[in-house]
Amino acid sequence: MNASKEKLLNDTYKTFMDVASNVIDSDEIIDEIIDKNVIGFGTTIDEKIFSLADFRKMLLAQKEQSKDLQMHFKVIPLKRLITAKENVAVIIGEVIISAKMENETVDIYLRFSTVLEYRQEKWIIIHFHASKPENVESEKDTFGIDDWKQKNEELERKVAEKTSELRQSLENLKATQAQLIQSEKMASLGELTAGIAHEIQNPLNFVNNFSELNQELVDELDEELNKGDIEEAKAIAKDIKDNESKINHHGKRADAIVKGMLQHSRKSTAEKEPTDINKLTDEYLRLAYHGLRAKDKSFNATLETDFDESIGKVHVIPQDMGRVILNLITNAFYACNEKKKETKDSNYKPTVSVSTKKEKGNIVISVKDNGNGVPKDALDKIFQPFFTTKPTGEGTGLGLSMSYDIVKAHGGELLVATEEGKYTEFKIIITDS
Repeated sequence: MNASKEKLLNDTYKTFMDVASNVIDSDEIIDEIIDKNVIGFGTTIDEKIFSLADFRKMLLAQKEQSKDLQMHFKVIPLKRLITAKENVAVIIGEVIISAKMENETVDIYLRFSTVLEYRQEKWIIIHFHASKPENVESEKDTFGIDDWKQKNEELERKVAEKTSELRQSLENLKATQAQLIQSEKMASLGELTAGIAHEIQNPLNFVNNFSELNQELVDELDEELNKGDIEEAKAIAKDIKDNESKINHHGKRADAIVKGMLQHSRKSTAEKEPTDINKLTDEYLRLAYHGLRAKDKSFNATLETDFDESIGKVHVIPQDMGRVILNLITNAFYACNEKKKETKDSNYKPTVSVSTKKEKGNIVISVKDNGNGVPKDALDKIFQPFFTTKPTGEGTGLGLSMSYDIVKAHGGELLVATEEGKYTEFKIIITDS
């Protein structure tokens, strides 16, 4: 990484930490360095950030709680991981907060991980995770001030006990250096682009073919008119008119595809809206399939769908739910493809089944594959950030974690059932409200 880009990374990280600790309070700076769809987790059970608006609310809550306290923040970067393309960085740091209360100074240690993405010659904060060595049960006590006052000795003991866990966490994060080759925000841009291109190409082929055919028919029409054969000229004119109708039909198909994809790819408004879940799921199934086909022409799989037409429209954030569905389907195709490469069974047919149904007042979206399944020792960690079963360089470990958070933000559940060597099935369960 060149010196100017590295300096920009360091400056952006420092500015963000100053913002997070309320040293800097500027809307312009916050808008400049933090993504509108930033995802983050604070130290309490209630601090779950899914937008810039959520982040601002957290800052206000922290400022209110720390009022009248003499608080000083010291940030110590511990580890920095950069992807091979130098477009994503993970910085792990330790934050020491010194607070003076009733003439007593207490030091609190926080762990703070930050993910930055390089866009348009700027580093942007897209994800962060703060945690205290001990669990915080309160929904409001961000810094654990009440707990500090009551349990200072106990706190010091817990910090010492958790030091070894912090060291182990840092060791685990070393594996992410080779894995963070791109920023996962529920969807792979390359796969989406390839899928959209394939979907548009089909109606465009019809438009081009019928246009060329009409050019030939116009020449024939001219010949028949010169001969004076009016009946034949009328027949050719009718063919031209029919072809123009087909051109118009397929042109509208292409237009609908573009509008639909723009609708699903635009930045999330974080507002639920009535959404055709069946259409959304079907679109992302085709996009994921064609996206993988564009990267690997040898890839092939059987697609099975079973959509419950009685569901109607469901109130969700379509952009976010689309990213979840795309991620699950892409993972399913990946699992099938890996099994196809490894198996010696010539009768094995990669199959991905996607279904929707209404069940006990809930909407259930199921994505099932007949791949190798998830190992038992990995099942409990599958939704943890940065955990992945894929080989180094083929996964960031963020996709399922973000998907889980999005479904939870919708008030739903993301469940997994699997059997090694046979199948994996993910179920999104949401209540329409």
